[in-house]
Amino acid sequence: MAAIQRKIIPVILSGGTGTRLWPLSRARRPKQMLELTGDETMLKATAMRVADPRMYAAPLVVAGTAQAEAIEAELGEAIGALILEPAPRNTAPAIALAALAADRGDVLLVLPSDHWIRDVAGFQAAVAKGRPFAEDGWIVTFGMKPDRAETGYGYIERGEALADGVYAGVRFVEKPDAAAAERYVAGRRHDWNGGIFLLKAGVLLDALAAHAPDMFEAAGAAMRGQRRERRRVHPDGAAFRASPAQSIDYAVMEKAERIAVVPASLGWSDVGSWAALYDAAEKDEAGNAAGGDMLAIDSAGCLIRSEGPLVAAIGVEDLVIVATADAVLVVPRGDSQRVKEAVEALKAQGRDALL
Repeated sequence: MAAIQRKIIPVILSGGTGTRLWPLSRARRPKQMLELTGDETMLKATAMRVADPRMYAAPLVVAGTAQAEAIEAELGEAIGALILEPAPRNTAPAIALAALAADRGDVLLVLPSDHWIRDVAGFQAAVAKGRPFAEDGWIVTFGMKPDRAETGYGYIERGEALADGVYAGVRFVEKPDAAAAERYVAGRRHDWNGGIFLLKAGVLLDALAAHAPDMFEAAGAAMRGQRRERRRVHPDGAAFRASPAQSIDYAVMEKAERIAVVPASLGWSDVGSWAALYDAAEKDEAGNAAGGDMLAIDSAGCLIRSEGPLVAAIGVEDLVIVATADAVLVVPRGDSQRVKEAVEALKAQGRDALL
């Protein structure tokens, strides 16, 4: 009789703040709690993507304590456990906490809570394709096929084929300059690093022990000293704060040897800027992406959203215009990464109520 295959455990990382989408995204209402690409919040859409009980167990959600009530209100009984970080320490320590909450033989699917995937069926097919490699001890990453020379994303270089549609990962490349990005896209051996990983809990923990021992020890001590309240898990604060703050890419992926890449065309976006949201959004015949109470006259190529007053855009092109009850953002769409300059200026002015 064939062995019963364990269900994949989704690990949803929900600790980010998403200030690049200010003024809509705030510390008290971060990007993953916004309805940006549909009728569901980004967090809910992520959870729904891994809701098939035939394939997935209930997810482990890793987040900050301040978001606990909002996450429970959004996901309810669907959560397997809500692991609350005592302090932000980037993605590697967060994933370590989840791996320690699982059995070493469990396969984890690590997912950012605030990314958008158009082709959900294609996503499930990619996970199924990568699963045998994860079961065999590989760290599987999903390479999002690039449609432009993007300098805002990291890349993964593919090597030899391991199976149909699965390749050895040669190296991770951080955000390149424009010339390098052009080479990567033209060469067709590089994919965007979408930050989605499939691997056994024990494989991750062994990699951390080898490549980031201080982090491994801190996360282990934090989970040994944990406190539980129903589905909430509170790791020991003092132990966890001793961990280095580092991304999973730096701590593990750039150093591990058995990396497999599953390239996939999923209509993926990290929705990391207003320009990225514009690219992902539905548009009218003039190329405007709209939401809320707005009016566009003789305007084209704009992203216009309002959560407060009527926004009337007349005779403008390629702008981002976002209005809330207490702030209005106007920026050329191509310069939308400069939103962080407004956030930094408000911090310097001590206007924390707007952040």
